[in-house]
Amino acid sequence: MARKRFDDSNCSVARALNEVGDWWSLLIVLHAMYGTRRFVDFQQELGIAKNILCDRLARLVDNQVLSKVDVGEHGSRFEYRLTEKGRDLLPVVVALRQWGDKWNPAPDEVPLDLRDRATGQPIPPVEVQNAEGKPLSLRDVFVPEASRPGHKKNTA
Repeated sequence: MARKRFDDSNCSVARALNEVGDWWSLLIVLHAMYGTRRFVDFQQELGIAKNILCDRLARLVDNQVLSKVDVGEHGSRFEYRLTEKGRDLLPVVVALRQWGDKWNPAPDEVPLDLRDRATGQPIPPVEVQNAEGKPLSLRDVFVPEASRPGHKKNTA
């Protein structure tokens, strides 16, 4: 069965999932955030089949999440580097990791200890905040009718 595409969807979450929402893409982005750059290193660290890794890297490059850079050492050698678009996924990856540590922790493993490089302080949980910086729950937010997926803009 072919995977459904959401290129023309009005839902920004669906469109984002087109680019980074498959089984391997966010894990590749995560490892790129850790500093992984080379195809063989992604393959070794993730245990992913070559053909799948090749496909996902090409898709992430096509979607401008990663750039493919010829570093020219010993003939053709490429590295994959996060673009600004890819680096903007940091809060998404951190939030997903924190959610996973809370709701699906690894048995007998401690959660990843993410820290602020400048202060050494732990990174607090990612949260939705209002304009004054106060935390908001799901009950505190709403989506205006005009912004809901499926709502057609009035072009008259």
